[in-house]
Amino acid sequence: MHSRRSLVLGVAAVILAFASPGRSEDNQRSPLTPQRVIVAGIATKFEVDAVSESGSTFDMHISRDGRNVASYSGDLPASLSEVILANSGRYEVSIHIGERTWVTTVRVLPSIFTILPPLLAILMALVFRQVVIALFAGVWLGAFFVNDYAVIRSFFYVVDHYVVDSLGGEGGSDHVSIAIFTLLLGGMVGVFSRIGGTRGVVDVISRLATTPRRGQLATWLMGIAVFFDDYTNTLIVGNTMRPITDKLRISREKLSYIVDSTAAPVACIAVITSWIGFEISLVKDAFDTLGLDRNPFTTFVASIQYSFYPLMTLLFGALIAISTRDFGPMLTAERRARLKGDLLAENAVPLSSIDTEISFEFSGPARWYNAAIPIVVVVIGTFVGLVLTGRSSLVESGSDPYSLMDTIRESNSFVALLWSSLAGCVVAIVLGLTQRLATLTEIMNAWVAGVKSMVAAIIILVLAWCIGSVCSDLHTADYLVAKVSGFLTPGMLPTIVFLVAAAISFSTGTSWGTMTILTPISIPLVIRISELNALAPGAQEVILLSSISAVLAGSVFGDHCSPISDTTIMSSMASGADHIDHVRTQLPYAVSVAVIAVILGYIPTGYNIPSVIALLLCSVAVFVVIRIAGKPETSYRDSGRE
Repeated sequence: MHSRRSLVLGVAAVILAFASPGRSEDNQRSPLTPQRVIVAGIATKFEVDAVSESGSTFDMHISRDGRNVASYSGDLPASLSEVILANSGRYEVSIHIGERTWVTTVRVLPSIFTILPPLLAILMALVFRQVVIALFAGVWLGAFFVNDYAVIRSFFYVVDHYVVDSLGGEGGSDHVSIAIFTLLLGGMVGVFSRIGGTRGVVDVISRLATTPRRGQLATWLMGIAVFFDDYTNTLIVGNTMRPITDKLRISREKLSYIVDSTAAPVACIAVITSWIGFEISLVKDAFDTLGLDRNPFTTFVASIQYSFYPLMTLLFGALIAISTRDFGPMLTAERRARLKGDLLAENAVPLSSIDTEISFEFSGPARWYNAAIPIVVVVIGTFVGLVLTGRSSLVESGSDPYSLMDTIRESNSFVALLWSSLAGCVVAIVLGLTQRLATLTEIMNAWVAGVKSMVAAIIILVLAWCIGSVCSDLHTADYLVAKVSGFLTPGMLPTIVFLVAAAISFSTGTSWGTMTILTPISIPLVIRISELNALAPGAQEVILLSSISAVLAGSVFGDHCSPISDTTIMSSMASGADHIDHVRTQLPYAVSVAVIAVILGYIPTGYNIPSVIALLLCSVAVFVVIRIAGKPETSYRDSGRE
């Protein structure tokens, strides 16, 4: 009995020891809330809450090995956002409020750790061609750093924290919306494929797109037409055009490139898109912070003339399609498809198997409108959803009157996507039933098969979101910004902003996240550097507009090159391409356009060359690169088929 009582007391003591929040002179919770992960040399934030009956001021001392390294004091409550600890290791933070003292231990990681998780994921994906394993390894490495190098704990932390948080934490509802939208669109494709809609579309477009050139151009034009949302664009264009490009022996790598190079570039610069509200809100917040009285919408529209990378990417895609010239790995892929009929490389693993999983025998009439009508419903439904959700938001806020652009800016694009994709599914099912092309059971089986074909890609999307969270926890973006902040001069500012945005987007796999991070930094930076260098108002305006567009363009460029980007993954998925093959073949094209955009776009405009001349120079350079570096694809005529 005595031994059992001792055991219980011992266990209780251990539990109490682990449950103890830290050392303090009383049992009250410490008012200090440091960020969980602190990186050496990077500004971090410490929150100090007010403590009742403890005085209105505080003193805080940070020490290491008994030596004081920093001290702060002020009124309560306080938010210290510029605390910088130069070296890694463990520090003790003591805070004094009145007669009370609390001591908290914090860990500071080496700054190089911030880029290791995304770097590991990217390298493993490229070397081993296993995207799921690569992304999981990157997330685990980040969890390993966050959890004080605990191997087992960090392994499970990937699932119980990062995966759960990506779907249920802050921003999780948006991720869930994207996942559901993707699954619903897959189900819709499954239904209209089952009732002969896909075959009907293929038959119609095949009469026009009779050659690889026409097939590529038709895909590019469709990508431009679905301009209002990059996710909708990617999934609709990829899934619709794949049967046609397959028939024309256009490689899956080329299809995924055209899909990817029209989705975000056109959505980010078109005036009425799901991006516009987000972009304008970031610019507006930066203006409000600086106290600038200027219209964020007209500012954004004026900056489009400096969006060299998106504009040149669209031109590059069009010229590649028209000229049927390619270079690098894409040329190899296209010649393989033309001569051998191999749409995928040997050992390729396509992200989506919708074309193989949905292989129903259908002997009925192949009517093109059975696919076109659901797609049009999704396209129009998304736009209507943007207007309705925006108007609802404006009415609730008491805004009256309001314009169409106001409604787009205040809209909820994720809700609009969910509404439109569900409506598309219902319309496809009704079309099949009313024409008696299949039974309800057959149609629902086709819907489920379409949803199942997207599951593998959803897993990869979730892991991509997880590694984005890891980069946020480890302050990857802050590290990259800090490394280049000393090189900023007025003329080179747009170029540096573009390169930093590209690096952040490539490392984190998110263009929107990059814009969120850099826009509030770059706009005040432009204003400050312009004032320090006494720039004329006209020159300052050019630097401001080109820097705003550089954030956007660099984010899209990094997103295009990154194998952990959600939109790049969705392009591979919708096109039925091997993801790594898509990244590998797209990379030379994206880098070529980026180099042209920097050398002939951002650098000249930074030194007062008019944007019209810069755009003309970039356009000529794009044509010259394709003409000189590109080689003709082996056409049907060369193989005796035309």
